[in-house]
Amino acid sequence: MNIAILFGGSSFEHEISIVSAITMKKVLKKSTLTYIFVSPDRKFYLIDTAKINSKLFSSGEYKKSKELTLRQGGFFADGMFGSKSIDVDVTLNLIHGRDGEDGKISSMMEFFNIPFISPRMEASALSYNKLYTKFLAESLGVKTVAYEYLSKNDERKITMDYPVIVKPVRLGSSIGVSIVKEASKLDYALDVAFEFDTDVIVEPFIEGVKEYNQAGCYTSNWELSIVEEPQKEEFLDFEKKYMDFSRDSQVLAADIDDAMTSKIQESFKKIYNSLFLGSIIRCDFFVVEGEILLNEINPIPGSMANYLFEDFEGMVERLFKNLPKEQKITVDYQYIHSIQSAKGKA
Repeated sequence: MNIAILFGGSSFEHEISIVSAITMKKVLKKSTLTYIFVSPDRKFYLIDTAKINSKLFSSGEYKKSKELTLRQGGFFADGMFGSKSIDVDVTLNLIHGRDGEDGKISSMMEFFNIPFISPRMEASALSYNKLYTKFLAESLGVKTVAYEYLSKNDERKITMDYPVIVKPVRLGSSIGVSIVKEASKLDYALDVAFEFDTDVIVEPFIEGVKEYNQAGCYTSNWELSIVEEPQKEEFLDFEKKYMDFSRDSQVLAADIDDAMTSKIQESFKKIYNSLFLGSIIRCDFFVVEGEILLNEINPIPGSMANYLFEDFEGMVERLFKNLPKEQKITVDYQYIHSIQSAKGKA
């Protein structure tokens, strides 16, 4: 299978996307990988798989690579003797944050009729925005962490008790996130968050809360990962998550009973089905007094959460064979013809 790894983008998470993309070389060993880089100014470049490394991008050397155009059916390299298509079976969207997770890339892939693995437009819009994620989960009967919403021009007041955690609505990887332990520190935390977004959510910071991650997808059957209990520190900042995104070896399952595993997986299925068909996502849950609460949806998790699966590459191939397809619409202009015919008779 020939997989195009699409990565980069105009995003605060641009560098994390590069780390995730490079990790795929260690993970997708049986597949042929074609790397397509989206620069910060949103140009497409064909990157030599053998030469890909982080310095290629930080130095700007990638600009010497062949530039691509996106047209009906796929990516093309324009040359002196015309255009040549880049031959791939499927595109794996690995752009974290804006462009990749907000629906732009998904919309382009569908518009140009390119098979791709990623949340579709509606799923992207709802999972990229943490406030909309709350609305989605609640409508599906999945409980979420309590929250308050503030916009940049709102009065800076909250009603919940401290400590709290402040999160930009449209960012991941802990960018712009702060833990606030007293009211006098709220203003500064909001200043930090508003550097990255115009809207924030404020949630109670629950010290020592049990957190579990569940990833998966639906191919012809449910393919669910192990349930992971992630590394527990008070707060995983950007740098720790940056390193976390380069993981490529399977981790151990959480030490929880079958009943708790089943509850987490049922909540995951409610979120996934059927909005996220065609994608591999990870949901992060808190367990508070035995109750499962959705913390967030990761529509394009770091390194695609490969480390949670026993047969990640096989799953990618099975997902490719079961991608959702847009309804084919035939336009025959019958309505216009009938109007023209009626006018002719008049």
